[in-house]
Amino acid sequence: MARRWLILVGFSVGLALIFVVWQQGIFEPAETLPDFAGYSQVSEKKQAFFDYLLPRVTAANQQVRAERARLQALKQQLEEGDSLSSDLSTESVAFLRQSSSRYRVPNRDSLSQQEVLNQLMDRVDEIPPSLVLAQAANESAWGTSSFARHQLNLFGIWCYTENCGVVPRHRAEGATHQVAAFESVQDCIDYYLLNLNSHPAYSTLRALRSDLRAKQEILSGERLAPGLLKYSQRGQLYVDELIEMIRFNHLDRLDKA
Repeated sequence: MARRWLILVGFSVGLALIFVVWQQGIFEPAETLPDFAGYSQVSEKKQAFFDYLLPRVTAANQQVRAERARLQALKQQLEEGDSLSSDLSTESVAFLRQSSSRYRVPNRDSLSQQEVLNQLMDRVDEIPPSLVLAQAANESAWGTSSFARHQLNLFGIWCYTENCGVVPRHRAEGATHQVAAFESVQDCIDYYLLNLNSHPAYSTLRALRSDLRAKQEILSGERLAPGLLKYSQRGQLYVDELIEMIRFNHLDRLDKA
């Protein structure tokens, strides 16, 4: 298995070779994936996989955009001289605090509100559909891996809290990780976006995205893929594979749309 980076990062290598058991019985998600293995034509399987996931990726990015818009409004108010205090709505202050915690802004308690907002604007942003789809296809073997089918885990995500997922049967002695289990595919995608937007391992991806924003250029999965060097111990080979998947399947058109 790939090395895990800190506590929220997950990758998968050879998922089909690993059988898992739920800590307290068999885990059954609230929904099931389509039978992508049932397609005889590879091109049909790929298209079905993309068609199934794309609306869910779009929904996840729309939610992030809504959060970003709200933060942008608070940032503008602060720059215009208003104070995010009790003079403003307590709801807005609570939202700022919640967001800084959720997106793991470092040293947030010692930062000014302006500094927190600046940090959040780099973190609360969408992930290009091409990159999400390429990673999902790569990590889940086009939706056919055991973890994808039984735990709706399309991105090889690991977790470390009690009963957060399933325990790999061949987990090394002394290890505490589990393979994260999700109630729905939407939950998995939402968590994946939050992971890329908050974890220290992906600061390069966020910096690349902020640079594209500053230049008013399209958020391109191909251009952000180098920020995923730490997603897998394969490093550059993994990144090159994702870029090739984006190019071969013409996924970049989704970013432009």
